[in-house]
Amino acid sequence: MEDTIAAISTPIGEGGIGIVRVNGEQALEIVNKIFSSTSGKSLTEAETYTMMYGHILYPQTEEIIDEVVVSVMLAPRTYTRENVVEINCHGGIIPLKKVLELVLQQGARLAEPGEFAKRAFLNGRIDLTQAEAVIDIIRAKTEASLKLAMNQLEGNLSDKIDDLRQNIVFLLAHIEASIDFPEEDIAEMEYQELLTRARQTRKKLADLLETADSGKIIREGLRTAIIGRPNVGKSSLLNSLLREKRAIVTDIPGTTRDIIEEVVNIRGIPLRIIDTAGIRETEDIVEKIGVEKARESLEKADLVLLLLNAAEKLQQEDKEIFSLLGGKEKIIILNKIDLPMQLKEEEVRKIFPDSKIIKLSLKEEEGLVSLEKTIEEIVFAGKNLAWESTMVTNVRHKNLLEEAHKSLLEAEDALAGGLPTELVSVDLKNALYTLGEITGETVRDDIIDKIFSEFCLGK
Repeated sequence: MEDTIAAISTPIGEGGIGIVRVNGEQALEIVNKIFSSTSGKSLTEAETYTMMYGHILYPQTEEIIDEVVVSVMLAPRTYTRENVVEINCHGGIIPLKKVLELVLQQGARLAEPGEFAKRAFLNGRIDLTQAEAVIDIIRAKTEASLKLAMNQLEGNLSDKIDDLRQNIVFLLAHIEASIDFPEEDIAEMEYQELLTRARQTRKKLADLLETADSGKIIREGLRTAIIGRPNVGKSSLLNSLLREKRAIVTDIPGTTRDIIEEVVNIRGIPLRIIDTAGIRETEDIVEKIGVEKARESLEKADLVLLLLNAAEKLQQEDKEIFSLLGGKEKIIILNKIDLPMQLKEEEVRKIFPDSKIIKLSLKEEEGLVSLEKTIEEIVFAGKNLAWESTMVTNVRHKNLLEEAHKSLLEAEDALAGGLPTELVSVDLKNALYTLGEITGETVRDDIIDKIFSEFCLGK
C-alpha cells in the first residue's frame, strides 16, 4: 500500500488562504481524526467533490487550532487518481505549520518535492510531458509562456509524439515481418512506400524540432546584456523597456556600478535583461568591479544590445568594446538621434555588416517599437509561430528529438541504400525508444526522480 502523503501546497507567508494537501488511501481517515465539522458529520461520510466547514483540533484536548474548510476528492477522479483531502486554513505560517504537524502525527508522511505530480504520472493520470508542463505553468514569465505550457499540459505535444511513434511502429511491423518471414520478400512498390513513409515521419519530427530554440527562449527567457561605454543610455534603455524607473540615470559617467537584472516582457518574449556598468578603464575600485562584472555578463549573454552615442564620433572605448563581442548575436543601437548626428549608420554598418541597426531616442521615446520588433524577429528567425501552436520548450525534449531524428535518418538511408532490413529495424527501435523517453513510456526511474525533484514541495 502506498503511503499517505501530506504537504503545504501554497507559498509560505501571509495570505488569505493556505492549503495543506493530504493524498493517499488513508487521507480521509487521517484528517477526520483532527477535524470537527459544525454539522457533526464525519469526514469519511463525505461525497466526492464536496466541502465541509469546521475546525482543526488537537485530538487529546480538543483545543481549536484553526477554522477551516475541508475539500474531499475521492479516487479515481482526482489529480493523482488517489484520495485527496485539502484543508483550507487561514494563510499564515503558524496555522499551516500546526495543521501539517498534526496530519503527520496521525500517520501521514511528509511529501517529497513533486511527489503529488509524480503519483499522477505513475498512476497514468498524466504523462511526463504534461507533468513537466506543470512546472512551466508555475514558472511562466509571460502570457505567451503560459499559453505554451497550457498547450503542453493539455497533451498536444504528447499527441504529436504519439503520432510519430505510431508511424514508426507501422514501419517496424513491416520490417520485422520481412525478417521473421524471409520467404515473403518486400515487393518493390511496398519498399518505396515504406521509404516514403519513413521520410514523411522524419520530416514531421524535424518540423517539431525546428521550434525548439524559440520555444526554449519563451520558457526560460533570453539572457540579454545591455553593453556600451559610460553615459550612452544603458540605464535609460532598461527603464524604457521596463516602463518604470528601475535604474538610476544621471549625466555623470559611471553611475551604474553593479549589475541590475530584470525580466521584461517583449511581445510575449521574456527577456532577462542585464544593465551593466559602462565598460572602460578606470582607477575607481568600485567601478572597476562593475566593469569586470559587465564583461562576465557579456560572455554569458544570448543577445547583446550594444548602445552607441549617435551624437558623437566613435570613441576608443567603443572600439575596445567591439573587440569583446566576438560572434555574439547582437543589435546595434544608435541612441540620442534627437541630437545632431555625428555617427552615421553607414560607418557602423561597415563594422557590423550582418547585425541589425536600430536608431533610437530614449529621450523622445522614438524607435522602441522598432527595437522590440527586431528582438522578436531574432527570436523566431522569421518564422510565423502562433502561441497556440505546439512548440518544444524543454531542453530534455530537444535532445531526445535530435537523437530520434538521427536514428530515423539512418533508417531512411538504410532503406534507400537497400541495406539489410535488420539494420533498419535497429534504427527504428532506437527512434521508438527515444521518443518514448519524452512522454515517459520508456524512461528510466532515475530520470523520473530527477525531473520530479525539480518541483516545489506540495505540488
